[in-house]
Amino acid sequence: MRRILLKGGRVIDPATRTDDHVDVLLDGGRVAEWGDDLEGGEGTRTIDVTGAIVAPGLVDMHVHLREPGREDEETIESGSVAAAHGGITAVAAMPNTTPAIDTASWVQFVRSKRTPIAVYPIAAITLAREGKTLTEMAELSDAGAVAFSDDGSPVVNPSVMRRALEYSSMVGRPIISHCEDLELSGRGVMNEGLASTTAGLRPIPAAAEEVAVARDIILARTTGAKLHVAHVSTRGSVELVRRAKEDGLAVTCETCPHYFALTDDDVRSYDTSLRVNPPIRSAADVAAIRIGLADGTIDAIASDHAPHSLEEKQVEFDAAPPGMIGMETLLPLTLTYLVQSGTIALERAIELLSTDPASILGIPHGNLEVGSRADVTVFDPDWAWEVEESWFRSKSKNSPFIGRTLTGRVILTISEGEIVFEEDGAATDDDGEAAEKREHLARELSLHS
Repeated sequence: MRRILLKGGRVIDPATRTDDHVDVLLDGGRVAEWGDDLEGGEGTRTIDVTGAIVAPGLVDMHVHLREPGREDEETIESGSVAAAHGGITAVAAMPNTTPAIDTASWVQFVRSKRTPIAVYPIAAITLAREGKTLTEMAELSDAGAVAFSDDGSPVVNPSVMRRALEYSSMVGRPIISHCEDLELSGRGVMNEGLASTTAGLRPIPAAAEEVAVARDIILARTTGAKLHVAHVSTRGSVELVRRAKEDGLAVTCETCPHYFALTDDDVRSYDTSLRVNPPIRSAADVAAIRIGLADGTIDAIASDHAPHSLEEKQVEFDAAPPGMIGMETLLPLTLTYLVQSGTIALERAIELLSTDPASILGIPHGNLEVGSRADVTVFDPDWAWEVEESWFRSKSKNSPFIGRTLTGRVILTISEGEIVFEEDGAATDDDGEAAEKREHLARELSLHS
């Protein structure tokens, strides 16, 4: 592995509470040294990152890579390339594939793929994700599963969920719960409210999520197990998690950018990229999500990257499958809608995107301490640019943010000491022109937007 010296950047590492302009030397796949005016020596690639943020590699704890079963939409390899393009150096892949990741051999299949970043399998809670028979969690954990989830479907039977929590606690892995009461959500496709009435689309009430969140928190209290609530979208869910934390329960949760960047008014455009589950909620819910991110109630921001083919999405809104792609816009959406707006500080954003999700999953990522794995994301927090369909590396293009101007862009992704993505012209070797080139590119983008 080549030695890499990052010079002139602002290092933000929440794990060590560092926010300072220092050089960072990477060697042998590890963080070798921090300091002022470091010299890399012979054989070192020195990269001027003046004007950029140097952060721990991002960790996306909730992605759908579609392999096995729907390789036309995404593969583990293509999803990993897209993740690197978004500054992500580790992902946790959900098991709602065909077949489901519910045996040790399927966990090993995911782990066997050669990828530019780290891919961690999440195994199913129940066989075939049918909500009936528990998987062999100890065997799955030994094979490399970092958590258990039937994501895409809730575990309807509370007795099964209780036993799942008890079993998972024995192997020290969290349960990641898709909280949805199917009787309440029914055949709905968007948030219940004035927007659904005027759009003429079948509604999903906030209670469909909140009833399930409350049930699972009660079961977590009963069992003492680790519970992680996926894709929180309502103010009621935020309040339930907040109370659980106040009571000292081992409950964590995540949200996704579309739940703090969009409202159900946007859904009235009938853009099927906005068809997601849980649905995009009201302005009041968005405000509650932002408060939860700021005050620590919400522990992580994940993309819930859900690629779908063009043919599947080019249908009537209520016939479209739920999901949007999101790994590549994870960071810029967070910077645009949370940091630029003053909702959270930049250090808090990095915690939510890297340090804290790594901690929840118990994986060796999310920090830049000397000796740690050399996973680094370098980004320009002020680069304004327009999202274009051709920019995405994912095999699918179902993003509602195409055509929007975002602020913040990844310029360099390093995974275990290897450069796995580099923005053309944004990072330079030794000549100190990095900031000038980024400013020029930003001006060019603004002229054509």
